[in-house]
Amino acid sequence: MQEYGLVSVIMPAYNAETFIAEAIQSVIDQSYSNWELIIVNDASTDATEKVISAFFDDRISMISLKQNQGTHISRNKAIQSASGNFIAFLDADDLWKREKLQKQLAFMDENSASACFSSYELIDEQGIELNKKIEAFPVLEFQKLLKANYVGNLTGIYSVEKLGKIAVPDLRKRQDWGLWLEVVKKGGAMLGINESLAYYRVRKGSISSKKLPMLKYNFNIYHKVLKFNKIRSLYYMLIFLKEQLLVKPKQTKDLN
Repeated sequence: MQEYGLVSVIMPAYNAETFIAEAIQSVIDQSYSNWELIIVNDASTDATEKVISAFFDDRISMISLKQNQGTHISRNKAIQSASGNFIAFLDADDLWKREKLQKQLAFMDENSASACFSSYELIDEQGIELNKKIEAFPVLEFQKLLKANYVGNLTGIYSVEKLGKIAVPDLRKRQDWGLWLEVVKKGGAMLGINESLAYYRVRKGSISSKKLPMLKYNFNIYHKVLKFNKIRSLYYMLIFLKEQLLVKPKQTKDLN
């Protein structure tokens, strides 16, 4: 198998005892074995730390925070300590398919890409497939990404050698969108793989299921991260709403 370099996998975790073992195992099971998994335990009050500690693999490390600080802080602490040639992301309740890293690294090498993402499928809280696929655009340019977040964070990967380390913005929610906007701004259009390479777990009470809070966090991306004035931020919010109504359903494919 061709060697592409070390991949640093970033995994924030807070009270994730129910799902995190599966997430970790999906990294261990990768056909591409040159990776390090950096898990940041964000002051969990359940058995998350115990579950993590049960894995005996030198490639897995854990950073434990004494106070809960949020996903953005956790991700950035892991990015700071990462030593890989590439940085990839996996939340503690999501899963990768076995060939995920291998196929993405080969794709990036063949296309001289600085970053890429892929399609992914939805599962419920019990891990049952919902027969829905979120399809990746083949090319995702900044102006398109500005309209809505079309990168499934569990599939995104970028080259540290080409872009340097890129941190997530200081936002409790939607910081992954801010990260990929910066990646595309710095490295040019992201390339997408149509094949589904991961499973996203749909959970009750997630931010995506709460429409009004989601709009507030999206406004923060435009106003606080991209530094748009309020009028321009509101303008892009209208574009976002239009994009969600017209484009997002087309991106979701029913596999039944």
